[in-house]
Amino acid sequence: MFGAKHQAPQVDLQRIPQHVAIIMDGNGRWAKKRFLPRIAGHKQGMENVKTITKAASRLGVKVLTLYAFSTENWRRPTGEVNYLMKLPVDFFDTFMPELIAENVRVEVMGELEALPAATRQAAANAMADTKQDTGMILNFALNYGARDELILAAQQMASEAVAGTLDPAQIDAAIVADHLMTRHLGSLADPDLLIRTSGEERLSNFLLWQLAYSEMVFTPAYWPDFTPDMLSEAIAVYQQRDRRYGGLDAGTAPESK
Repeated sequence: MFGAKHQAPQVDLQRIPQHVAIIMDGNGRWAKKRFLPRIAGHKQGMENVKTITKAASRLGVKVLTLYAFSTENWRRPTGEVNYLMKLPVDFFDTFMPELIAENVRVEVMGELEALPAATRQAAANAMADTKQDTGMILNFALNYGARDELILAAQQMASEAVAGTLDPAQIDAAIVADHLMTRHLGSLADPDLLIRTSGEERLSNFLLWQLAYSEMVFTPAYWPDFTPDMLSEAIAVYQQRDRRYGGLDAGTAPESK
């Protein structure tokens, strides 16, 4: 975990992590600290998505995956869930011109069929409107849970085995990866760096397969307070790590695609 005081970090622009994933935590506590309703924290958090998206894109990150709504978040109060379901609609309505100007392509993964129709349509429109963009991929995990992802992948592989289109003896890491919700990211499916805000240090059912060899950085800052300088600092911390992938020397990541 890095500290709360931040100086201009020294980042090597030649070694930027290709895929950064962020667990955007602390919106509710940010609001409570200011005697505001929780939804005010979610609104400010979504505004910060715009700021950090542009910062990551300009640093040269190729994929930014954001944990926007988990399969467990349905347990929250109905009013809060309804507000969270409206946020993507408002976000894409207001931010789409800037995303296109930044050449950012939007992808959304998760169990999207369970989302309200308006939320699902906003996600579909965003993906369609930016599909020609060739810059950073802004990948939202929306109604996503890693255990459900793995269960669905197992069911799909079992169905293919029963149908005779997949030999169980041939299943390896690459085949499993091709059945996960990150398959659209190809060779960039596995994050190089995971950041979690708010001081919590757990994965919370996020990308359990894909994070096997990721570097992890935790910050006490609540997500609405997470700044581009803090992003750069997290990347600077990442650049100080020696990624050995289970070996003795830094080397090539295990084959997963």
